[in-house]
Amino acid sequence: MRRDSLFYRLFQQSPSLLFELVDQPPANARQYRFDSVAVKEAKFEIDGVFLPPETDPPGVVYFCEVQFQRDDRLYERLFGELFLYFYRNRDRFSDWRAVVIYPSRSTEQRDRQPYWELLSHDRVQRIYLDEFTALSELPLGLALMVLTTLSEPETAQQARTLIQRTEQASLAPPEQRAIIEMIITIVVYRFTTLTRREVEAMLGIRLEETRVYQEAKDEGRQEGRQQGRQEGVQEGERSLILRQLTRRIGELSSDLQAQIGALSIEQLDTLGEDLLDFRSISDLQQWLDRHSSKG
Repeated sequence: MRRDSLFYRLFQQSPSLLFELVDQPPANARQYRFDSVAVKEAKFEIDGVFLPPETDPPGVVYFCEVQFQRDDRLYERLFGELFLYFYRNRDRFSDWRAVVIYPSRSTEQRDRQPYWELLSHDRVQRIYLDEFTALSELPLGLALMVLTTLSEPETAQQARTLIQRTEQASLAPPEQRAIIEMIITIVVYRFTTLTRREVEAMLGIRLEETRVYQEAKDEGRQEGRQQGRQEGVQEGERSLILRQLTRRIGELSSDLQAQIGALSIEQLDTLGEDLLDFRSISDLQQWLDRHSSKG
């Protein structure tokens, strides 16, 4: 389940959502915009950066990392990237803050000693989603974050409840639809083997007109996952992903096809999930640049 892309879609939809998590949000939190920036000199790409409005005096830049699997070099990478970016853009910002979102404390990097002073300072805030209680009392945006951490039975029950809350809330129709589509996205990613009718029965809504169902199911993600678990089907999954990419971003060059052909089965599985966020050939090339070197 690719929770990081779900969170970043939430942040794109509502950048101010991050500041519902932090203890001391900036006064102009609603004016922040969310972006992904590349620090080209060091081949870094920082996925979650919250930029203050440019019309104000230099403001505080916020960095966000969503980490659902343990990475024992997370803080090395996070602080290396953010300090280099802050250095390159020092005139634009007066200060920086960082927010790291974990499903639980057990997921956090174990060796934190080199960064203890930073982690103990209020400029770095660590969020553990399983420590939020009473999901029904949380704001809708925070409830969506917590929904990604629940067990399957809890996910089904709470997703229905959140859809009902959204339908009853005083929201503009576009905002209401966006939240419901995020709930559907989380459920479809969580229950990859369910059919459309089974998901409809679970949530009590019809899916055929929703964008998320068209993207997540009609493009064959379920077929690709089932094929990827069978013996000797790596070539079949690679062919499926090439077809999905062609439909999504256009014809691929022979060089791009060769790069995809060199990916491992695990990398193909990751690409099959991440391609839902691609909008152009350059998105695919950036993904390959980041992942091909990891082997």
